[in-house]
Amino acid sequence: MSFVLGPNRYGKAETRVVCVRRDTDRHEVRDLNVSTSLRGDFTAAHVEGDQSHVLTTDTQKNTAFAYAKKVGVSSPEAYALALGERLLTAAPAATASRVQVEEYAWERVEVGGAGHDHTFVRRGGEEVRTAVVLRGRDTQPMVVSGCTGLVVMKTTGSQFTGFLREDYTTLQDAEDRVLATSLTARWRHTTTDGLDWDAAHAAVRQTCLAAFATTYSRALQETLWAMGSAVLEAHQHVAEIDFSAPNRHHFVVDLAPFGLDNPGEVFHAADRPYGLIEARVQREAHECTGHFGEL
Repeated sequence: MSFVLGPNRYGKAETRVVCVRRDTDRHEVRDLNVSTSLRGDFTAAHVEGDQSHVLTTDTQKNTAFAYAKKVGVSSPEAYALALGERLLTAAPAATASRVQVEEYAWERVEVGGAGHDHTFVRRGGEEVRTAVVLRGRDTQPMVVSGCTGLVVMKTTGSQFTGFLREDYTTLQDAEDRVLATSLTARWRHTTTDGLDWDAAHAAVRQTCLAAFATTYSRALQETLWAMGSAVLEAHQHVAEIDFSAPNRHHFVVDLAPFGLDNPGEVFHAADRPYGLIEARVQREAHECTGHFGEL
């Protein structure tokens, strides 16, 4: 019986890179968590222990630091594009590089009504900005921007009724409910040319939030469709957008035993178990040039 090596890749995960721009008195901070990997013809390393074509993971870590200085971090996407290209140059046996960046946001501390030049506070909440760049030697790079932990809630404008019922169904119709989720969203760009990555990210994020706020939701599924459709309508550089939305359930507390009425004002916020709704909204097949499932 013979064996062959299947798909594989290797790299350095979660290198913490903090880049501080000090070229003026007003400093700028980009706080990143960087993961890199290479795929290609590394069969000899696996089956023979021959490391002669392996760009070490330690070298990948060092390159992540060096490129934070050499090219700077104007945005996670621009940094990942440059870093991925450098890794392919350094590793001839690699056919593709993958760079994933998470960014943690810092805001200026306000002093006297203005943001301080060099003092920052970590932005509250769970939200993290993400970017993934996959680039091969003979193909255009694939860039997927996104965010995780975007916690949103609307206190009305949502219902959940008319669902399938059977012997084990106990859930009651909700004509007016709290809708909350911790959203993960990823969107693939059709181009890498001429985009202001920071502005593009902020615009897509705002489009999602506005659609969440203004859509009367008969289900979280319908809300994700509305959000995705709004993004594709407003941003022609986005080919598709993928959502993962855990439903942060809020259950009305029965206050009758205490002689109190509760007309949807006091809730129990339950963190588990939770419904997990996932969906992708994309342009019609003839308008798409690929997908980002492999990322």
